[in-house]
Amino acid sequence: MEIKLHYEDAHIVVAEKPFGICSQEGKGESMVSILSSQLNCKILPVHRLDTQTTGLIVYAKTKHACTELTKQIQGGVFKKEYFCICHGDISQRGEMKDFLYHDKLKNKSFVVASKRMGTKEAILEYTTLESKEQLNFVKVKLHTGRTHQIRVQFASRGNVLYGDGKYGAKDNDRIALHSCYLSITHPKTGRQLTWVSQPQGGIWDLFIKRS
Repeated sequence: MEIKLHYEDAHIVVAEKPFGICSQEGKGESMVSILSSQLNCKILPVHRLDTQTTGLIVYAKTKHACTELTKQIQGGVFKKEYFCICHGDISQRGEMKDFLYHDKLKNKSFVVASKRMGTKEAILEYTTLESKEQLNFVKVKLHTGRTHQIRVQFASRGNVLYGDGKYGAKDNDRIALHSCYLSITHPKTGRQLTWVSQPQGGIWDLFIKRS
């Protein structure tokens, strides 16, 4: 497999993660192992995407770049947006703010009523771009990056993502969640860099028109 690259230099690489590939090192093939072989260099994870999520992801090639990008994530400089398709009635725009608990044994997150040990605050904004055939095409701006955040916050409000059986969807298909926008400050040059990506095929074609 060859991974599509959106950007590469001596410090970072921005890639298009396909469905079903782990974004971090683990058992079997991963984005880290594929890119390391493809580019013949060391690849350091900076953030993660769920295995079922597609789209933009950035990796560092040096420890300095990894440290600087991690600081950007912690400081809110690192910007990520997603497209998703969800079920149910949903307002045109809004904010979701919850405390999430992640059960590592089940690899599943849960919305809890109040802050307690092991919980983390999760915040996102969303805009509904179009609704069709009882499905909603939504753009999501993350303010925090919690495990399964978009999936569990939407599902907890009756808006389970299309194809997301773990959180209650009945569709026998891939999860409709795509990292569509990424903006960072280059860890070496200080330049502001931005990339966009469109999801391809399947249920996405219901909303995204091809030229």
